[in-house]
Amino acid sequence: MSTNSTIHLGIVGACGRGSSFKAACNALPQVCVHAVCDVDAGGLPAAAERLGATDQYTDYDDMLERSTLDAVILATPMPFHAPQAVAALQQNLHVFSEVPAAVSVEQCRALTLAANASDGIYMMGENYTYRKENVLIRELVRQGLFGETYYAEGEYLHELKEYDERRLAARGISSDQVWRRHWQNGIDGITYGTHSLGPILQWMPKDRVISVCCQGSGHHYLDPDGKPYAQDTSVMLCNMQKGGLVKIRVDMISNRPHAMTNYQLQGTTGCYESARARGDKSRIWLRDAGGDTVEWTNLSALEEAYLPSWWQASDAVKAGHGGGDYFELLDFVAAIEGRKPPTIGVHEALGMTLPGLISQQSIAEGGETLEVPDSRKW
Repeated sequence: MSTNSTIHLGIVGACGRGSSFKAACNALPQVCVHAVCDVDAGGLPAAAERLGATDQYTDYDDMLERSTLDAVILATPMPFHAPQAVAALQQNLHVFSEVPAAVSVEQCRALTLAANASDGIYMMGENYTYRKENVLIRELVRQGLFGETYYAEGEYLHELKEYDERRLAARGISSDQVWRRHWQNGIDGITYGTHSLGPILQWMPKDRVISVCCQGSGHHYLDPDGKPYAQDTSVMLCNMQKGGLVKIRVDMISNRPHAMTNYQLQGTTGCYESARARGDKSRIWLRDAGGDTVEWTNLSALEEAYLPSWWQASDAVKAGHGGGDYFELLDFVAAIEGRKPPTIGVHEALGMTLPGLISQQSIAEGGETLEVPDSRKW
């Protein structure tokens, strides 16, 4: 597609997460939100007005058939990401999908085959890979200041019980009718791990998770219907192809303050620990920058020298998720226009998604170490 062409976009899930892409879309002159789609018919007119769309649909297949589109943003519940992506790719539309890419290995395989056969571009929007600190660490790794990276940790601690319960009470429905209750908080293992694993995989370039094992902390909470949630904390250990190790912890159930951007990274010549609570500072030690000292340095002190010039916080942060929503759509547009490959194409997306899916099998088998498929071989 020419860089002078308008990209006609359809946003699915427009009454929820999809509406939050307004600022990012408005900041990209090539993008025109042409259609919105959501099962919430009552909310569609307001969503269309907010996003500037002319077409409104309550049925996704109907939108694909009738609306004149170049690309879709999939901001729907997790189980719909892969099937909706496949349907769009089969019509050679470009696809930008929310995370994770899929909820089963079978969906991953179908998505891979569809992406390989399509003229459309697939990209997964893992916005945490665009957060300023994560981008800065990636650049420091790229410049060799960490040496060889071989160990990392990521944690996503985001209590969602009360959020779901308030919505249930307000709408007068049972807990099994809310998708998060099952897909995020009803399955043992890592159900929502790409925010934690995604940046780490970019800090371990040309590497992939080859096997995982997973354990849980047990069940300590009941939903409003008296049914237990999934095990509160799940911890997944990832064995990397190059011999490194990654630990991922996800907990969306335990009562605690949110801490969704906890990371650590260890290399042969550097290490990094992110801030863990409000008011904390992210810290870093680099042998080549600090000589013989063993004192931490505030990560922010390295921004001027090493943060890539394209990261302009004053403009991007307004678009949501610490700049992530803007930068991921900027890269998606660049891929559509043929200026660069998708930053998180189908194989990168599944490299971030498949370990969590296999962890669910591992925890069900008592923590057995299980192989993670490589989508490039499908």
